[in-house]
Amino acid sequence: MKLLVISLLAMGLVSCTTSTEKEETTTVFKNKGHELVVKLSEKVGEYQKLRNKHDVIYTYRYETPDGKVDVSTEKYMFDGELSYGEYRQHERTFPEMEGTVEMAYDGNDYWLKNNGILITDSAKIDVVKFKRPTNFYWFAMFQKLLNPGVNYEYLGEEKSNDQEYDIVKITFDSKNGNPTDIYQLYINRETMLVDHFLFTVVDYGVVDTPFLMELEYEEIDGLLIPTKRRYKKSTWDAEVTDEPWILVNWTNIKFDNGLTPKDFEK
Repeated sequence: MKLLVISLLAMGLVSCTTSTEKEETTTVFKNKGHELVVKLSEKVGEYQKLRNKHDVIYTYRYETPDGKVDVSTEKYMFDGELSYGEYRQHERTFPEMEGTVEMAYDGNDYWLKNNGILITDSAKIDVVKFKRPTNFYWFAMFQKLLNPGVNYEYLGEEKSNDQEYDIVKITFDSKNGNPTDIYQLYINRETMLVDHFLFTVVDYGVVDTPFLMELEYEEIDGLLIPTKRRYKKSTWDAEVTDEPWILVNWTNIKFDNGLTPKDFEK
C-alpha cells in the first residue's frame, strides 16, 4: 500500500510539473494581430530555430530596373546579429569603387574595405550602417517580428485574386523619438504565410508612398525562407504602379558553417 501511495504521489508530481511547464510556455496574445504574427513565425520557423543553426552563408543578388546589379556573399551569426558582405559586383552599392568590396558589423563596430584597404569615410560608413542590419533583418524578418518593442494592429480582412488575407499593421517603438518604419502584412489565410507586404524606409524618406514586396518561399533545413522577392512603389491600399520591379534573389543558402566572431573582424 505504501508503495502504491508513493507511486501515485510521484505521478502527481510529474503531472504537476508537466502542467506547470506547459503553462510557462503558453503565449499570451496582445491582440489578434499579435496572434497572427505568432502563427506566422511558427509556420516559417521561430527565431530559436535560426539560433540553433548558429550561422548562415548565402549569395545575395539585387537588380534594379535599369539593369544595375549587386552580388554579394552574405555571412551572418544569429547570436549577436553579426553581419558580413563581400561584394563581387556592386553597380548600385559603391559603384565608384573597383574590385572587391567588403563590409561588416562585428558586434561592436561597422567597417568597410575596398580590395583589402580599410575605408573610413563617414558617409560610406553610414551606408554600411544601413545595409548590414537591413540585410540581416530581411533574412530574419518574420522571426524578429516577435521582438520586444514591436506593436501589432489588426486591420481586417481582404480578398484579392480569389485569396483571402488577414491584414496586420506592424509598428516599432522609437528609441529616440524619431519616426520608425511601418510594415503592413497580408497573411494568406490558407497557408498562414505572408504573400506580400507594404513597407516604408524612413532612413531614405520613403514614408507616404510605401513599397509593396511580393515573396516566394523555399524550404531549407526545416525553415521556410522567402528566397525570391520583388518590390516597387505602391499605395497603402496595395495598389502598384506600372513601374518595373526591383528583383532580389537569395541562393546557395547553407546553415551551421562554423563561423566565429573572428570571421567578422577587420
